[in-house]
Amino acid sequence: MRGPNPSSNHPTLQLLEKCKTLDTLKQVHAHMITTGLIFHTYPLSRILLISSTIVFTHALSIFNHIPNPTIFLYNTLISSLANIKPHTHIAFSLYSRVLTHTTLKPNGFTFPSLFKACGSQPWLRHGRALHTHVLKFLEPTCDPFVQAALLNYYAKCGKVGACRYLFNQISKPDLASWNSILSAYVHNSGAICEDVSLSLEVLTLFIEMQKSLIKANEVTLVALISACAELGALSQGAWAHVYVLKHNLKLNHFVGTALIDMYSKCGCLDLACQLFDQLPHRDTLCYNAMIGGFAIHGYGHQALDLFKKMTLEGLAPDDVTLVVTMCSCSHVGLVEEGCDVFESMKEVYGVEPKLEHYGCLVDLLGRAGRLREAEERVLNMPMKPNAVIWRSLLGAARVHGNLEIGEVVLKHLIQLEPETSGNYVLLSNMYASINRWDDVKRVRKLMKDHGINKVPGSSLVEVGGAMHEFLMGDKTHPRSKEIYLKLEEMSRRLHEYGHKPRTLEVLFDIEEEEKEDALSYHSERLAIAFALIASHHCAPIRIIKNLRVCGDCHTSSKLISKIYEREIIVRDRNRFHHFKEGACSCSDYW
Repeated sequence: MRGPNPSSNHPTLQLLEKCKTLDTLKQVHAHMITTGLIFHTYPLSRILLISSTIVFTHALSIFNHIPNPTIFLYNTLISSLANIKPHTHIAFSLYSRVLTHTTLKPNGFTFPSLFKACGSQPWLRHGRALHTHVLKFLEPTCDPFVQAALLNYYAKCGKVGACRYLFNQISKPDLASWNSILSAYVHNSGAICEDVSLSLEVLTLFIEMQKSLIKANEVTLVALISACAELGALSQGAWAHVYVLKHNLKLNHFVGTALIDMYSKCGCLDLACQLFDQLPHRDTLCYNAMIGGFAIHGYGHQALDLFKKMTLEGLAPDDVTLVVTMCSCSHVGLVEEGCDVFESMKEVYGVEPKLEHYGCLVDLLGRAGRLREAEERVLNMPMKPNAVIWRSLLGAARVHGNLEIGEVVLKHLIQLEPETSGNYVLLSNMYASINRWDDVKRVRKLMKDHGINKVPGSSLVEVGGAMHEFLMGDKTHPRSKEIYLKLEEMSRRLHEYGHKPRTLEVLFDIEEEEKEDALSYHSERLAIAFALIASHHCAPIRIIKNLRVCGDCHTSSKLISKIYEREIIVRDRNRFHHFKEGACSCSDYW
C-alpha cells in the first residue's frame, strides 16, 4: 500500500456508504481506482464490506484482484459473509485460504463471526475445530471478543459445562457474557420434571451479576423470568417484573412473552391474561404463550377462541401455535375440535404436520378412549413414531385399561428408550391394577436387567419466597418432625371424611396398611403438609411436581382443599390442577 492513509470522511468514501445498487457501486469503485484510493487498506475494506451486502460476487472479484491481502481484509470479508446463510460456506473457504497462507495467520478478529455462524446447522460441528485453532493461534488468555464468541457458541450447542468453564476464565465478564451464560442454563434446563438445578443456577448467577454492578438488560430479564417459569418461582418472577418496570426496561414482546409464560406456569393465569391484554404489540410468540397457558390450565374453549382471534388479526400460526392449540383440546376432551385443527394444518395454514403434531393427535384420541383410532394413526404416520408418541398411547392404554395395546406399545418403547423408567412403570401400574403381581415382578425384573431405577417423585413448593424440594419419604427437611406430625393429622382427617386410599396405585405386592403408608409419603403430600404448617392460612399452596399426579394424591388433594379450606395449585409434568373446595379444575379428565 502507498500514499497517505485517507481519512474516513473522504468524499469518495461518503459516496460509497450511500451505494445501494451494483451500478452505483461500480461508478464509485472506478473513481477509487482513478484516484488511487483503492490502494489503501481502509478504503479497500469499506468497498469489500459494502459490495458483499449488495452483490457478493463483486466483492469476491475485488478481493481476488488484491495482490497481497492483509489479515484485516480477510477478516472484513469473512465477517461480512459468515452470517449471511447462503454465503457462509464462502466465508469458511476464505478462512481456509488464510490457514494455507505462508505468512498470514488468524487473529482475534477472525474467529467471532465464524463462531456465530457455527451456532446453527449445518455448521454446528465446525465450531469445535475452530476452538482448537483458537488454542493454536492465540494466547491462552485470548481477547474478550473471542472468549464471548466461544461462550455463545457452546451455549447454542447446549454444552452447559463448557459454557461455565469458559465463563469462569473471563476475569471481568461484560453484559454479553453474562447474558450468554444465563441463556445457556435456561435453554438447556428442559422441563422441571428432569432437573431443577440449571434453573436454580440462573437465579444464583443473576445475584452474582448484580454484585458485579453490571446492569441487566431485556435479554438478561428474559433468561431470569424463563428460569422462574420453569421453577414455578412466583415471588422471584414477580420481582423480575417489578425490576423491568423500576429500571425502565422495555416491556417488549420478548419480555412480555416471558412474563406471560412465567405467570401461566406459576399458576397465575389471570395475571398472564392481564399482561397479554396490556401489551401494545403481540406477535405469534405472545399468542403461543397465552394459548399454551390456557392449555396447561385446562381452558380449552378459551384457547380455541384466542387461536381464532389470532388468525383473524392476520397472524400466521406456526408449529408451536398448532401444538399448544391441539394440547388445549386434549386436556378437556374437545376431540372433534382438536382433530379439525390437525386436519387444517396443511390445507389451511400450509404447515406440514411434524412428530409433535401427531403426538398431540394421538394424545387427544387416546385420552378420549378412542384407542384403536389412536393406534391406527401411529401405525400410519408418514414418519417413524418416536418414544413420546408411543408413551402417549401407553398412557391412554393405562387410563382405559387396555392391556393388549399397552403390552404392544411397551415393546416399541423398550427398543427406542430401554433406559427410561416411566415406560415400565406405566405398564406395571396396569398389571397392578388387576392384581397380576407376577407380571409386575416380570416388568420390574426387566427394569433391573437394564439397570433402570424408577425416577423418584419430587415436588417443589414456594413458601415465603423460598423454594423447598421434597422427595418421596423425605426426612431431610429441617422441619421434618413437624411435617410428619401434620401428615398423620391429614391422614386421620381424610379417613374421617371417608377417603379410601387407592392402593392399586402402589406397585408392590404388600399389605394394604403398608400401601396406605406408601401413598401418604408421596412428595406432593409432604409438600402440602409443609405448606400447611409454614405458610399463611389464606395463601394458596403452589406445588411443582416432576411426575404425573397419581390417582390417590389427586383424590386426597381435593379433600384436603376442602378440609383445610386452602386452594392447592399443582403443576405436574402434563398440566395444572387447581384444587378448591373439594373439586379440581380438571373435572377428573386428566
